[in-house]
Parts: sequence; C-alpha cells; structure tokens
Amino acid sequence: MKTPARFLAPLLVLLPLHAGAERGTGDLGIVVERAAGRLQLIETSGNTALGSIEGLGDLSHASAVFSRDGRYAFVFGRDGGLSKVDLLTARLVKHIQQAGNSIGGAISQDGRLVAVSNYEPGGVRVFDAETLDPVADIPAVYGTEGKTSKVIGLVDAPGNRFVFSLWDVGEIWIADLSDRTRIGIQKFTDIGRNPYDALITPDGRYYIAGLFGEDGLALLDLWHPQAGVRRILPGYGKGEQPLPVYKMPHLEGWAVAGRRAFLPAVGRHEVLVVDTDTWAEVGRVPVKGQPVFVMARPDGRQVWVNFAFPDNRHIQVIDTETLRPIHALEPGPGVLHMEFEPRGEEVWVSVRDAGRVEVYDTATLERKASLPADKPSGIFLTARAQRIGL
Repeated sequence: MKTPARFLAPLLVLLPLHAGAERGTGDLGIVVERAAGRLQLIETSGNTALGSIEGLGDLSHASAVFSRDGRYAFVFGRDGGLSKVDLLTARLVKHIQQAGNSIGGAISQDGRLVAVSNYEPGGVRVFDAETLDPVADIPAVYGTEGKTSKVIGLVDAPGNRFVFSLWDVGEIWIADLSDRTRIGIQKFTDIGRNPYDALITPDGRYYIAGLFGEDGLALLDLWHPQAGVRRILPGYGKGEQPLPVYKMPHLEGWAVAGRRAFLPAVGRHEVLVVDTDTWAEVGRVPVKGQPVFVMARPDGRQVWVNFAFPDNRHIQVIDTETLRPIHALEPGPGVLHMEFEPRGEEVWVSVRDAGRVEVYDTATLERKASLPADKPSGIFLTARAQRIGL
C-alpha cells in the first residue's frame, strides 16, 4: 500500500534541494512541459511533484533516457539540444546544442555513451555520458553525391551498439561502439521507402522499422544480422480503403505481452495482434479511434491504447487473453502519453489540453492523483534505465 501523498509531500519536496539528504532514485521520473521548455520532477511512491527544471530549450517531441543508477536524465530536444539533468538535486547539469534539428536518442548498454539522431545536419552524434564531450560523429552519407540523410528510430542494442534508420535512402545501420577507437558500421540497404520510426523488442533481438512510403515493416534479427532485413506484415500501413491518417502511430509504443505484439494500425480504428515467433498477424481488435500508443501493463495482462484527433480525449483497455476492449476512460482533451509504473499497479497519463497529469489505478481504474502541468507531453520514469531500447 502506498503512503498517502499528503504525508510524503512536505518531506519529498525538500529532498532534491538538499545535497546532504539521502534518497533513492527508483521511484523518480520526469514530465515534459513542452511549451515552457521545462521538466517537472515527479515521484511515484506518493504521486507528487517535487519541483521543476528550466532552461532545456524546445521540448516539442522531446524524449529522455536515464543513467544506469537512475540519477541523471538525458533529454533530447527537437531543436537539437541535449541536456543532462540531475534528478536528486533538480538541477540542469549541462546543456549543449549538438545539432539544428534532432529526433530522439539512446544510451549505450554500459551507460557510458549517449547518442542522438539528427534531422539537420543528419547522421548520429555520440557523446560521453559523464561530460557530454563529443565521442563520435557518424554522418548518414549516401549516394555518389555525398548527400546526408535524416536519421530516425535510434535505439540501443546489446554489445554497446546503436541501431538506426535513414529516412531519405531507406537503410538500416548498426554502429558498434564497443571499441571507441574503431567504430564499426554495418549497413543494410533497400529496406523500403522512408522508414519513419522504429523499435527494438524488449529482449534486444529484433529491430523493426515502419515504412511511410509503402506498406509493411522491415525487420532485422540482431542475433543473425547476416541474414539481412526481411519484410513482415505486408498489409501494415495505409492498407485497403484507409481512413485519413491524422497522426502516424509511434512504433516505440508497441506492446509485447507474452508471445504476442500489439501494434497500432495506420489509418484504421484497429489494434493489430502479431505472433512474435512468426511475425504473422493473428488478430485485430476494433477500437474507438486511430491508435497512437499501444502500451502493455508490465504483467502483460492489459494493453492501454490512446488515440489521434478527434478521439484524443479517450483511452481504451484491452484484455490480452480475450482480445477485447474491457474498459474505457476519458481523462480529458489531448491525451498524449502513458507511462506505467514498473510493477504496473498505476499508470501516469498526460492530458495536454487540460493542463494535467492523471494517475490511475490499473486494477480499479480509480483516479489516484491529479497533478497540474503546463501542456504536458512525455512522461518518463527511471525504471526505463534497466530496459533495452528505452
């Protein structure tokens, strides 16, 4: 049972501000307040806000990864900024402008390297996690004219590798940084047109890229990369008789529960169910709108789904045994992101247009807390530090 927030709040608000106070990091997290360029520091034991951290630049579409001990967050801004934040002192440690336009990043398996994927000037840049000093610049150069591609879908993979996709040319690259003095690059060409997002499965084996320019997905088995990239789910995409696509779904929001993956259909009011042994479609779940994030509760028993406009005030809960929606919630206008606590008893939901972050009990669906926030978007908990690809 959680200690009521009213007893914890007076103590916890002070803890990050006093260097001498002892505190763990396992229940900490951040909420991105995108319009203000600010982070809200939160804790999940009492469901309270501990303070805010300013000066991070443009945080639209911002994402974050964490150091191995959960003390530091590395925040990737859309304006090319990379920020290192100390969660125990609620302090911005360092901010660098590493590119003109970027889209996410990753931290290496050993926690010593932070990589950023860039739109402008393209490519991937790698930094020392302790100092944010540059370690490597990997230009995504293609063709005989030396053009540079936008890079998307950057993830960490076992062996201190980073995997990413090249939007402009349709390639997947593996960058091996196990030896900083001799970086190895393995390239896979002709994977399909315009990969727009990607994910790595929780076990670190499969890298999967979505294709904007055609239907289907590109899959690379990182256990056997010599086998090359193969196409799976040939009907995945706009498909037959598509609806207008209001927002492309986030592949990083795929849910893997047992031997099934649940993924948002593009331009359809459906969640697709896929067998992760064969990567063949085995079912479809009708839902209220066009899904954006499809997130599994950590025990795999439920999948929570949010939607693109005009249904973006709703959430549906799918039972992973019956493959049917069993609950519906209406947190408010502009539901953007969901983040489960590591054991799955509660889920945090950002409701942008209501200016709130809501916390729900996943068993009873009771609202446990409501925190004010300025246009909240991404929610990131430190439990991600122990997971591949997050």
